[in-house]
Amino acid sequence: MIRQEEVYHIGRIGRPHGIKGELIFTFSDDVFDQVDADYLILQVDGILVPFFIEEYRFRTDESVLLKLEGIDTQEQARELTNCEVFFPRALAKSQEEGISWAQIVGFRIVNGTERVPVGTINSVDDTTENVLLEVTSPTGKDLLIPAAPALIHDIDEEQREIIMDLPEGLLSL
Repeated sequence: MIRQEEVYHIGRIGRPHGIKGELIFTFSDDVFDQVDADYLILQVDGILVPFFIEEYRFRTDESVLLKLEGIDTQEQARELTNCEVFFPRALAKSQEEGISWAQIVGFRIVNGTERVPVGTINSVDDTTENVLLEVTSPTGKDLLIPAAPALIHDIDEEQREIIMDLPEGLLSL
């Protein structure tokens, strides 16, 4: 059984395309193309299920037409509409570029060498030049933390932690 911590979210299945089981897949991370993956993981009725990729072709910078093995009709494809798509963290580690923004969702942020817990990353806002980490603190407070390289001391993928050196007063804003 695939566990949630073994994967990370990369997109969503849209509507069927045509009558032969193709799907429109909108993605936020094209890691599946970068590491030449054989499969993707879809969340079907709350369960993470692997589906082998037959083929795909890019439509735009954020979507592909996707054909999955065993999905051969429009009706079968329709059953997967709106399924969330995930990618195995183990396969993503083979990327030479390092970790992507999508991969760090769910990581904990700790501050300084004392490793004071700051919170857990809920999402990453990379729509502007200054990337922001949207974090929930242990007390439930929502925080926005800049993901400036100068603030990131280390990323521990195994512990799912980002060690940062945050300026004094940033967390009290």
